Amino acid sequence: MKSSDLLVDCLESEGVEFIFGVPGEENLDFLDSLSRSKIKFVLTRHEQAAGFMAATYGRLTGKAGVCLATLGPGATNLVTAGAYAQLGAMPLVMITGQKPIKSSKQGQFQILDVVDMMAPLTHYSKQIVSGSSIPSLVRNAFSSAEEERPGAAHLELPEDVAREEVEDLKPILASSRRRPVVEEKALLEGCELLRRSNCPILLIGAGANRKMTCKMLREFVDKLCIPFVTTQMGKGVVDENHELFVGNAALSDGDFPHRALESADLILNVGHDVVEKPPFFMNSTERTVIHVNFVPAKIDPVYFPQAELIGDIAHTIWQLNQRLEPQAHWDFKVAMKAREGRIHHGEERARDDRFPMLPQHLVVMLREAMADEAVIALDNGIYKLWFARDYLATLPNTVLLDNALASMGAGLPSAMAAKLVYPERRVMAICGDGGFMMNSQELETAVRLNLDLVVLVLNDSSYGMIRWKQADMGFEDYGLSFKNPDFVAYANSYGATGHRIEATSELVPTLESCYSSGGVHLIDLPVDYSLNRQALFEDIPRASSEISE
Repeated sequence: MKSSDLLVDCLESEGVEFIFGVPGEENLDFLDSLSRSKIKFVLTRHEQAAGFMAATYGRLTGKAGVCLATLGPGATNLVTAGAYAQLGAMPLVMITGQKPIKSSKQGQFQILDVVDMMAPLTHYSKQIVSGSSIPSLVRNAFSSAEEERPGAAHLELPEDVAREEVEDLKPILASSRRRPVVEEKALLEGCELLRRSNCPILLIGAGANRKMTCKMLREFVDKLCIPFVTTQMGKGVVDENHELFVGNAALSDGDFPHRALESADLILNVGHDVVEKPPFFMNSTERTVIHVNFVPAKIDPVYFPQAELIGDIAHTIWQLNQRLEPQAHWDFKVAMKAREGRIHHGEERARDDRFPMLPQHLVVMLREAMADEAVIALDNGIYKLWFARDYLATLPNTVLLDNALASMGAGLPSAMAAKLVYPERRVMAICGDGGFMMNSQELETAVRLNLDLVVLVLNDSSYGMIRWKQADMGFEDYGLSFKNPDFVAYANSYGATGHRIEATSELVPTLESCYSSGGVHLIDLPVDYSLNRQALFEDIPRASSEISE
């Protein structure tokens, strides 16, 4: 067999279902081998989108997603997706091509040191220099990508190595591996700190987003009755309709969950990573922070926990639950006032059906239209804050957003990957007009894959979040507005179906029609962000200050 055949055998052994990508001439042997494989190759229109799709597949399945690019510009186009997976803890393996390494007729044409370029963005980056090394390199790449804190890995396959003949080698099978458990003395210390605290609170981050951890945390909350806050990437780990859910730490200081965190004398910080902006500033004289995670804390100027419980998170929470009982002196009045404030504040705007639509009202409408198991995939923009804050997630991985790299352009590819993983669920991409246009060409890919998908484009003809920041910092409105194409005609040109909303009352019927008819649909929805400044910087701080009085 040739080396590329062996590589495909190893990928099949790792359980790879899809490879997303854009090949070049340096990948043609690999593409030929892939054509005889049970792995499905998904040709995309841009390598970045392929990387976003593969990373999201990894997030949803726990198995490394795989993407493919050629050398030079193909490889550099994967850089953002690699960083997206690495910071966001999504298992991803990137495979790139390269010119022959044993002889060359083209000098340095298109040649970059891709292995070194990828090294800072990955857990593992290696060039395959001989076919015989493929089984071990592939196993190492997948093992690295699927570490307890997952991330990206990279393999480079040179053209001449891909076509060389190798012995009939076999893939190396994954070893059985048990997660380490928390050390007994650390567990005892954590229990004692919790017992002695007066107003503890639970903070749930992205690292807790695993099936058994979700179950253990729900039992922990139900038994000990400790209020909880989620980060943006921890949404849905515990049902956010729960009576002890204080809120999501989506906005800056001053929102209700932040007041609850400030009032706590102990924060049990489960699965939170400092790649997400910490929702509190630590001060060891005011509160104790217990770090519960698979890996030790990365110390930061705003994050330096006093105790660390390192090991399998689900097992750690189970152990705490077995050893602890609710304490009579625990006082959750401030946290519960914060919860009530979150629920009641903004109700007027949530009911305001003006057109163009307010984001607060849009969130309410979509939450009512989408089932609990439906998936929304958010791009990055000002609307993301409102969805993180007010769209209550009842199940894990039903609100896909990135608050680590926070890259624009990921919404549509992420939704496409979610639909491949969950073909029976409703899936919606929610994108600002700026972010959508960064990977809008993937509409053709979605149509070609026969996906049933709705893409909601929130149209304000500007880079709205930065424009809002510009105004907040006192600068003149400059350089952030643009003109959009006719989104309806644009969608139709790809073979999708375009819709334009011209009244608030049209949105839900249009959504139902889209899902019932199937296929790829784009909905152009004008939005009104004019009240964001008042809502975020005036109303919320003023209202939330009341809970501390």
